[in-house]
Amino acid sequence: MGKPAKRWGRWGSYLAALGMSVATAAAAQDPPPAIAPQLQLVDRLPARRATPPGEASKTAYLLVYFKEHAHSLFFAVSKDGYRFTDVHDGQPVLSGRDVAEQKGIRDPYLMRGPDGAFYLTMTDLHIFAKQEGLRDTPWQRPEQDYGWGNNRSIILMKSRDLIHWTHARVDVTRLFPAYREAGVAWAPEAIYDPRARKIMVYYTSRIGKGVHSIVYSYADPAFRTLTTEPKPLFAVPRAGKNAVDADITRIGDRYHMFFSTDDGGGHLRQATSARLTGGYVYDPTKVDPEAVDTEAPMLWRRHGTGTYVLMYDVFGARPNNMGFSETTDFRTFRNIGRFNDPGSPMTTTNFTSPKHGSVTAITPAEADRLLDYFKAR
Repeated sequence: MGKPAKRWGRWGSYLAALGMSVATAAAAQDPPPAIAPQLQLVDRLPARRATPPGEASKTAYLLVYFKEHAHSLFFAVSKDGYRFTDVHDGQPVLSGRDVAEQKGIRDPYLMRGPDGAFYLTMTDLHIFAKQEGLRDTPWQRPEQDYGWGNNRSIILMKSRDLIHWTHARVDVTRLFPAYREAGVAWAPEAIYDPRARKIMVYYTSRIGKGVHSIVYSYADPAFRTLTTEPKPLFAVPRAGKNAVDADITRIGDRYHMFFSTDDGGGHLRQATSARLTGGYVYDPTKVDPEAVDTEAPMLWRRHGTGTYVLMYDVFGARPNNMGFSETTDFRTFRNIGRFNDPGSPMTTTNFTSPKHGSVTAITPAEADRLLDYFKAR
């Protein structure tokens, strides 16, 4: 979820001790202003005209991410999956103040649906809103009732060209009576369910200050709301242990879910199932190589290979960074380092300290269109 502090145990003292100093330091940085151009928000998208690009043509990559001090959306592209360049020279492509109820976004995730459209999900949450004068209270609701970082809404956006986007805020506590007392709606992601023939949105939830688990709902075709009451998707089998930041990828005939947990040393774990909507078998083996805190695992494939990259937010690093491991069998994970570390093939050209994001396969023409659009400023 992109939290800046100690948070394990029962996740109750997120901003204690070291965490409070980190939060204060991050909040002291003024967020950069929104520099034109920005992504364009539209009421509706044009009808689909072109056939979606085939897998063979999607040889480039788009990294979407946020930054702790900015609470806004950033894009970076890569033609080879190793060297990433921010399309707006390290500036936000969309201001969180323009789209979020809390005037800040976190945890962006982007997927391409079978219709060729892009589906973007984000957490509606600003953890420094009081420090920045955006509200009078530390959190949206009382911490004694709903805990650290409480929020009510997720953001859903849809595009056909990565530039023009529809936009909706979905308050799960108002939409679904059973979740009226939900403490959080964190780190939403989307995946196409071929059985239901719908886009499924899954995210971290808890009731009040309770244990975190993963729930799911289905979205409407316009991607403006959720149409089904959240159902349980996955919970850590050990009582009192949390699961957050789930990421699901279909590999062959199985679904692989990576997530963060406080169940044992290290934070990243894996669960697998033959069904998208349940039956996940938990593997307690730590999957990342980091000795410091990590979260927000996300899996993506290197084009034309059977190699998958597990990306994760190394929020325990100072400054924070993204880390990467590669796997072909989902049992062994080869550490390839963090962005710009000595010896790591993973590099950035014009940005630093990305947090909790995702990588999506796109075409070189789509990458060039984004670069050309933001060069126009």
